Amino acid sequence: MDNSATLILDKPKSEPVKEQPSRLRGFLAGVSSGVTKLCVGHPFDTIKVRLQTSGLNSRFNGPLHCLKQTIRKEGFRALYKGATPPLVGWGIMDSVMLGSLHNYRLLLQGNDPTVKLNVFQHTLAGAGAGITVSFVATPIEQIKARLQVQYDSTTKLYNGPIDCARKLVRNNGIRGLWFGLAGTMACRSFFSVFWGSYELYSRALRKTNLNEPTINFLAGGLSANNFWICAMPFDTIKNRFMTQPDVKPLRFPNTWSCATFIYQTEGIRAFYKGFIPCILRSFPTNASAILAFETTMRLLKNSGI
Repeated sequence: MDNSATLILDKPKSEPVKEQPSRLRGFLAGVSSGVTKLCVGHPFDTIKVRLQTSGLNSRFNGPLHCLKQTIRKEGFRALYKGATPPLVGWGIMDSVMLGSLHNYRLLLQGNDPTVKLNVFQHTLAGAGAGITVSFVATPIEQIKARLQVQYDSTTKLYNGPIDCARKLVRNNGIRGLWFGLAGTMACRSFFSVFWGSYELYSRALRKTNLNEPTINFLAGGLSANNFWICAMPFDTIKNRFMTQPDVKPLRFPNTWSCATFIYQTEGIRAFYKGFIPCILRSFPTNASAILAFETTMRLLKNSGI
């Protein structure tokens, strides 16, 4: 054997290139999730918020009655009332939430994307992402909710999202936009349930012959149902607290007083007002959003981003 052949045989094999962590990928993919969520889910959200904030003497007999009355009196476009803040807001919120989720996962992985996290670690990353995004979500959700409960000329206080934001700041200062932050944090902390159960569902579904996009869709929808079963009471309190009349003294000075009032006047079932449209909305909206997120994540990864 000649020397050149020996050199070829003795040449050490090159090590596989280690995947480099991308801290930007989750933020970019989150935008696609937010836009998808708005298109699919906003009409359901409008019905949910109207039922949640209607109080004891509700003008609606249930979600179907609310849907019919809304369309009959205000037209189909009324289902997208308050959609402008989420159109921008959900893109921003999902970018922050899913981007921070991705980075919390990287932190728990020791900055090595190849490390497999356990279910508890996914749950912990979800809780951190939910609390982080609350600071962005609170002003967006407050403006959205206030616009959604404008039924007619007698209840119309704002001409649009900018007018609503301007009046809130004028009456309460810049901090007025974060009115209800504690309730938002309490509600969104249950993203721990979402992402913990998402990992469990994904593991179980991967034992089948389903492809990855289908697994993303099904696991996302099922996890969203788990989230809302746990978070719904806190979402009701948040929306009732945020949409109270902006006059001094406030009817509910804090979220606890709001929760106490709902329980004492309407009972425990009031915390689940709007649950049916919420669950009907939950699966298709979040299944589609997670599919968009995971697909975009794969595309960005394959593109080297």
